[in-house]
Amino acid sequence: MENKAIARTLRLLSQLMELHNENPFKIKSIANAAFKVDKLPFAIKSKSLEEIAQVDGLGKSISAKVWELLQTGTMTELQDILKETPEGIVEMLGIKGIGPKKILIIWKDLGIENIGELYYACNENRLIEAKGFGLKTQEEIKKIIEFQMAAHGKFLYAQAEPLVNKLYEDLSLWLKSINESSLLGIAGAYRRALEIIEEIEFVIGAEQPQEIYDQITGFEPLQFDLQDNGSLVALSPFGLRIILHVSPLNDFYLNLFQFTGNEAHVQQVLQLAGEAPFADEKGIYLKAGLSYIEPELREGTNEVELAKTDKLPQLITYQDLKGSLHNHSTWSDGVHTLEEMALYCKDHLQLEYLGICDHSKSAFYANGLNEQRVFGQHQEIDALNTRLAPFKIFKGIESDILYDGSLDYSDDILKTFDFVVASVHSNLRMDEEKATSRLIKAIENPYTTILGHPTGRLLLSRKGYPIDYAKVIDACAANKVVIEINANPLRLDLDWRWHQYALKKGVLLSINPDAHRTEGFHDMKYGVLIGRKGGLQPHQCLNALSLEDISQYFSNKK
Repeated sequence: MENKAIARTLRLLSQLMELHNENPFKIKSIANAAFKVDKLPFAIKSKSLEEIAQVDGLGKSISAKVWELLQTGTMTELQDILKETPEGIVEMLGIKGIGPKKILIIWKDLGIENIGELYYACNENRLIEAKGFGLKTQEEIKKIIEFQMAAHGKFLYAQAEPLVNKLYEDLSLWLKSINESSLLGIAGAYRRALEIIEEIEFVIGAEQPQEIYDQITGFEPLQFDLQDNGSLVALSPFGLRIILHVSPLNDFYLNLFQFTGNEAHVQQVLQLAGEAPFADEKGIYLKAGLSYIEPELREGTNEVELAKTDKLPQLITYQDLKGSLHNHSTWSDGVHTLEEMALYCKDHLQLEYLGICDHSKSAFYANGLNEQRVFGQHQEIDALNTRLAPFKIFKGIESDILYDGSLDYSDDILKTFDFVVASVHSNLRMDEEKATSRLIKAIENPYTTILGHPTGRLLLSRKGYPIDYAKVIDACAANKVVIEINANPLRLDLDWRWHQYALKKGVLLSINPDAHRTEGFHDMKYGVLIGRKGGLQPHQCLNALSLEDISQYFSNKK
């Protein structure tokens, strides 16, 4: 083992000891030893235990730890303290700018146990409320985490979106400067609205394709390289792979189609349509004897069979949404007041209603509402409803699902709400059987209206807890519980791959932004996109109901 590896291990031990509030003198001694070992002019692995003990800054105790590390590859003391520390907390120690003291606050005060949850908290402005943190520190942490995500070459759809829009604009202007008849389209996974993006594909149709190849060096934003297959590839400053597919103008729509759908979809359609030039994509499906299939559905599942018999779903649009459910305010961990959230929905978004669902009392890290504060919030809602009518604020709560599946309020409190979103926020390390039974018990609670973010996943950073999807969805169908499509780009949970199963069972879905500030309402567009991927239609979406209809729905449920 090299000196640097030994030094890193000692440094980790000192950081973990500080995290667990151990003896400050001992912590300082081990941190100092890590520094000394890293600067030694000789390999410590070549020395005996006695010689190591003579090294300045080590001494008998620390040299014994180093010797154990050299002989066994680890240290008992380190392993013991690692057992008491969540893996995600250890990973946080690698983030520059936050040391053990701040991580201890993140862990113990905010209840955050991994980098994914930390990134989510940064997006919800929760860090600035903690001792020793400010907006600047929060933004720095967020940028570092985003950089780490980018290092793996995968991006959230919402992260890729601004780059795609800017590139489309720049490429359009550049193409017009060459030949105004050129066509440009976005293709690939991004056009299909997949939740994770690994590359962005554009299709160019040009009267003289060679002109594009000859002049691509003049496109200043990116440096493209020609590939053997004729495509042009570049890497964005953030590490996202950009691909340009260049084709003759007559083949543009055929190529746009081919580079949009996944392989199975493209093969199925072209077997029916052939590969002649087409005036637009609709012409391809018409030639194949199919209804037009929207890009989001082109995943090679059952969309072609449905298109043969004109049974494709009429996909939901953003304009179909009439209200926003599952939102937070300053009553718990939101940034804006209840009135500000309501006015933004009413005046800016032109919605008919708002469902406020601040955190419940178990979410101490999010300033959850105890019973007395629930009553206080309901009084404010009553006053605002009088003033803002006909716009309405529904009294909701995001009630924590406890370890045994029960909700964290008594029935006497639960019955005071118009609707209840039941969500898991803690004790995520369960096997599939236990996690499933926990959710089902919560679903069977007569006061549960909506199952919130069913798996608790945080895309690119935390897998959802394992559940038997079919059993959970069946329970929702049996108990007339709505399932949330959490529209936060980090969640997009329920996964679109299970939407059709839920819809066939008669389960309503609800596109909920989980907004903690007014800007968060706009995340509903990502929920709409993922709902479209799952084949969601307006009449199958709870918050596409009018104010009158959803009021009746909540009343019937109660």
